[in-house]
Amino acid sequence: MEYISTAAAPAAIGPYSQAVLAGNTLYASGQIPINPATGRVEAATIAGQTEQVCKNVGEILKAAGLGFENVVKTTCFLADIGDFAAFNEVYAQYFVSRPARSCVAVKDIPKGVLCEIEIIAVR
Repeated sequence: MEYISTAAAPAAIGPYSQAVLAGNTLYASGQIPINPATGRVEAATIAGQTEQVCKNVGEILKAAGLGFENVVKTTCFLADIGDFAAFNEVYAQYFVSRPARSCVAVKDIPKGVLCEIEIIAVR
């Protein structure tokens, strides 16, 4: 296993890694909309937060030598399922290869954010 870490995405805020590469498969921890430059959640809307989450995912992929086209599965968490359409609009701009996906509404997401995305990618 190889641990993937980049300062261009938010640092892990607990006992976990940003991502782990096992063989040809990358397992990335869920990303929330923290701006890694400031360490803060800056966007207040679902669109803005989804944009930051996708940028964070992209930086982890880049650190592993991969891109969005390598993503085979995403799991998406929304604080409010009513945000699904707006979330999907931004998500579709990044995940153009249309990976398999689960999307669920959950009671709470860390730091009170509106969305979180975790990925599995393959070389």
